[in-house]
Amino acid sequence: MAIFESSRALREGTSVFSRVSVLAYRVAAAIADWNARRVTRNALSALTDSQLRDIGLTRADLDALR
Repeated sequence: MAIFESSRALREGTSVFSRVSVLAYRVAAAIADWNARRVTRNALSALTDSQLRDIGLTRADLDALR
């Protein structure tokens, strides 16, 4: 039994290169999204409780971002 199906035909006009390119793009996009969330969490974590309250957030809201 194979771990993955290698005999599945590619859709017409879809090359292995284009599939790898799409995969690389999705991985890069996921990393960029993760980093943007990390930067936002760090910036919000540096604010005081009063500053968070001014923008309508609490420390509990920051925990939900994780």
